[in-house]
Amino acid sequence: MENRWADTISDPLDACVYASRLLGSEPDLVLHGGGNTSVKMSVPDITGAATDVLYVKGSGWDLASIERAGFAPLRLDRLRALLTVESLPDSAMMNELRCALLDASAPDPSVETLLHALLPHPVVLHSHADAVITLTNLEKPLVEEVFGDRVVVIPYVMPGFDLAKTCATLFPQLVTSRTIGMVLMNHGLFTFGADAREAYDRHIELVTLAEARLSPLEFEPQFIPTVDPVDLAALRKEISAAAGAPMIVSRHTDKASMAFTDRRDLADVATRGPATPDHVIRTKRIPLVGRDIAGYVADYRRYFEEHARPGLTMLDPAPRIVLDNLLGMLSIGRRAKDADIAHDIYVHTIRIIERAEALGGYRALPASDLFDMEYWELEQAKLRLAGAPAEFTGEVALVTGAASGIGRACADALRARGASVIGVDLTHTKSTSDYLGVRGDVTNPEDLEDAIRLGVERFGGIDMVVASAGVFPGNTPIVSLREAEWARAMDVNASSVASLFSQVHPVLRLSPRGGRVVVVASKNVPAPGPGAAAYSASKAAVTQLARVAALEWAADGIRVNVVHPDAVFDTGLWTPEVLAQRAAHYGMTVEEYKRRNLLGTEVTSATVGKLVASLCSDAFACTTGAQVPVDGGNERVI
Repeated sequence: MENRWADTISDPLDACVYASRLLGSEPDLVLHGGGNTSVKMSVPDITGAATDVLYVKGSGWDLASIERAGFAPLRLDRLRALLTVESLPDSAMMNELRCALLDASAPDPSVETLLHALLPHPVVLHSHADAVITLTNLEKPLVEEVFGDRVVVIPYVMPGFDLAKTCATLFPQLVTSRTIGMVLMNHGLFTFGADAREAYDRHIELVTLAEARLSPLEFEPQFIPTVDPVDLAALRKEISAAAGAPMIVSRHTDKASMAFTDRRDLADVATRGPATPDHVIRTKRIPLVGRDIAGYVADYRRYFEEHARPGLTMLDPAPRIVLDNLLGMLSIGRRAKDADIAHDIYVHTIRIIERAEALGGYRALPASDLFDMEYWELEQAKLRLAGAPAEFTGEVALVTGAASGIGRACADALRARGASVIGVDLTHTKSTSDYLGVRGDVTNPEDLEDAIRLGVERFGGIDMVVASAGVFPGNTPIVSLREAEWARAMDVNASSVASLFSQVHPVLRLSPRGGRVVVVASKNVPAPGPGAAAYSASKAAVTQLARVAALEWAADGIRVNVVHPDAVFDTGLWTPEVLAQRAAHYGMTVEEYKRRNLLGTEVTSATVGKLVASLCSDAFACTTGAQVPVDGGNERVI
C-alpha cells in the first residue's frame, strides 16, 4: 500500500479532511461509504469559552469527497459521559448524539462516534482494509501473528453503543506503549496519532504489513459464454417479482467474476457470508448460486420467520448477487448505481475469499450476526428516511436518436423520473451509471441487435422504447424528389422502427410492469405540408406500424402510442439562419415565429420529452394506440 501523503496542512480539521480523502480514494481501504475518521480539537463556543470538540465524519458523506462541512462537531465531555451508561438502544444513542452537537445544521454523526470519543488520541482513522479483513476472516485468524502488540484486537460486536462499551472495557486492558492501532474482527482497522499525518502513516504501515502476508492474486482470462438477452430478461422479471418492484440486473464477466464462478466449491465458499457485516445491506447475507430464484426466496423467508423479532417487517427477499458459471456475476439493485455498488463490493469479497482460502480457509460471521446487521434499527430508519423512489426507478428505456434533439430530451426526461436509459445514435454518447450510450445506425439490424444485447446485459431488460431517430430530407416537390431521398426517409423513419420492433418485442414483453412504446412521428401525419412528401409519407407509415403494434401487442401487456410534434426549433434541423429566413417569410420576428400556434406557446424538445415520459407513466396505463399532438394547437390538425 503506497503512502500518498504529499501536503503540509496546519489546521487539524483540514488535515483530517485530507487524510480522509486519501483513505477514501483507495477502494482496497474504503469502498462505497465504509470507514470513519475524526479529530479532537479545542474550539471556542458561542460564549467564547474553550470547548473540547470531536469532529467526526457525518452520516451520508463519502470519505473520497468529504469536506469540512461533512464533519459533525460534538461536545467531547458529553460523549464520554454517555459511555458511563450501562445500556442504550442505538436509536436513543443517535438522539443523544444529535443533542451533543454544537451545530444543529450539521449532518448526523457516525454511529461509531462514541468509539472515536473514547480513544485518547487527537486523530482516529478507520477503514475496512481488504488485507486486514482477510486476516480476520480465517479459520485461524492471523491478526496477532502479523501485527503482534502493535494493535489491540477486539472481537466482533455490532457497531453502535455495545461496540463502544466493549472497546471502553477491553482497550485500556490491552493497549501497550507499542500500540498504534486497533483491529475490530470482521470490521476493519483503526489507527490513531497525535495528528492526521501520524495516524495516516500508521494506517498505511499496518495495511502494508497485512498485504505482505497475503499471496499475490491473479485471475486467468476465462471463456465468456454468450447469453440470450431473452433469458436475462426472463430472469430479471422473476427477480423483480420477488422484490416486489422492477430491479436493475447487471451482468459482469470480468476475470475475477468468471474465475470465481468457475470454482468447483463455489456453492460452499460463496455462501459462508460477506467479508464484513456492513456489506449485508448491499449484497444480502449470501448470494444466489445458480438460477433458482424461487428456492432462494423460500430460504430467505424461512430464515426470517425463524429469527425475526416481533413486529419486524421483512425486507424484499430477492438476491442482490447471482453467481452462475455461464452468466458470471449478476449484481442487482433498485437503481443501476445500487447494482454497481453490489458488484464492486462483491469483487472485493471474491478477492478476500480467494486469499483467505489460500491461507487455510475463509470464514465469515455466523448467520445470526449478519441477520442482525441487515435488520439493524438504524439501517431500517435510513431506508424509511429515503422516501419513495422515483416513478421509473428500476426500469429501463431504449431511446433511438438519443444524442441530440428530441431523442436526447426524451432520454433526459426518463432519467429524471428514475429510469436507466440505453441511448442509440450515430454519434458517440458518454455512458454513466444510469445511461448506456451505444453508437449504432438504426437502419442496420445488426447495430440494433447489438444495442439490445448490450443494454440487457447492462441493465437486465427493457421496459420502454422510444423511437425518436429520424431524418427530414428537406423541402423537395414531388416532381423533383429523388428515389434515394425517398428511400432514405423510409429507411430511417419507418423501416428501422419495424426492425427495432421485431427485435425488441421478445425482451419488451418480459417487462415487470408491462412494456411501453412511444413513436415520435410528426404533425405532418394528420396535416402534411407541400415539399415534404418523403418525410410525411414515412412518418405516416411509422404511425400505421405503431397502430398495428398496439393491436398485436396488447395481449402481451405492451401499450404503443404516438406523439406528433411540430415546430420544435431547438433541434439540429433548425439553424439560426433558417429560423430567421422562415420568420422573415411570414413577416414575423423569430420569437413570434416560434409561437405561431393557437396557444401562442413555444414547443421545445424538452416539451416533447416530458410528454413522452408521461405516456410511459401510469397516468396513461389504460391508453394504447393513441396519437397525441404536441404542437401548441394547429388548426389543420384540429
